[in-house]
Amino acid sequence: MLKFSLIRRQRRALSLALVATLGGGLLAGCQQPVSQDAPVKIGYSAWPGWFPWKVTEAKDLFKAQGVSASMQWFDGYLDSINALNAGQLDCNSQTLNDTISSVAGGADLQVVLQNDFSTGNDQIIAAAEITTIPGLKGKKVAAEEGTVDHFLLLKVLKEAGLSAKDITFVPLETGAAAAAFAAGKVDAAGVYAPFTTQALKRPGSRALATSKDHPGAISDLLVCRTDFVAKNPEKVQKIVNAWFATLKTIKDDPAGTLPILVERSGVSEAEFKAYNAGTTIQTLEENRSNFKQGTTMLSLPYAAEQISAFLVETGLAKTKPDLTNLLNSQFVDNAP
Repeated sequence: MLKFSLIRRQRRALSLALVATLGGGLLAGCQQPVSQDAPVKIGYSAWPGWFPWKVTEAKDLFKAQGVSASMQWFDGYLDSINALNAGQLDCNSQTLNDTISSVAGGADLQVVLQNDFSTGNDQIIAAAEITTIPGLKGKKVAAEEGTVDHFLLLKVLKEAGLSAKDITFVPLETGAAAAAFAAGKVDAAGVYAPFTTQALKRPGSRALATSKDHPGAISDLLVCRTDFVAKNPEKVQKIVNAWFATLKTIKDDPAGTLPILVERSGVSEAEFKAYNAGTTIQTLEENRSNFKQGTTMLSLPYAAEQISAFLVETGLAKTKPDLTNLLNSQFVDNAP
């Protein structure tokens, strides 16, 4: 099975236990003021759209922007979310779906940058005899409940005139869902790379739908604690500036930066390029556009509302969380 050497099963799954423990005095008790000289602590984990942060670090691009920052790698994606919510990080790389789940549980967070959105690395894969989404009716479909791939599944069902009631949903951790499908225990599965490779080992299996068909549905972001942003807007601005400087460096010097990206991914160059193709990095201009209100999933405000409704529909949130201050566009708007 192709895999990122440091990817774990928590890649894009927010546990219900996390939501349950947020709120109250936990967050306030854990969060400590950051001194003016302390490095900004930023978390990231295994996803192609976040590997450029390693280039930022390796090429001293934070220093070039006049800010001290410490990138913290997490083998487990969920661990990075827990660290942000506990105040152990100032900012973290995470999905819009999981960010809204945290907000629903009581976290006070702001999105300051959109790194990318998935364009093929998330897939609904079905057995050979199932050739269309309507063909999923009455079938067993596995996915990790509450994740972006569960969201993608419900989205494509709705577009095909079906609902969650029309399938037998089998809630499994993503790796287990891929394994169950490959073993013929379920008829279809919603999984993300690299587990897509494992699922597709089932003879005749195919992807009925992918995130490539739904641009913007699965967004990957830089998310910071609201109190940190309020106290350190100049640092956040320099971090965002460093990200866009990183993208320019990668574009201008592919030979010098590709080895850094490949090493951080833990796979071969060919494997990295295959996975990287399923991720669309967002430019500065696209960031500025995506932070604005719109009528498609490319618009972060629109996508946030859709995901919020999804959380209520699936029982992961009792009521829609307050998203009023979630999206802070000032940093991409002011980036050079």
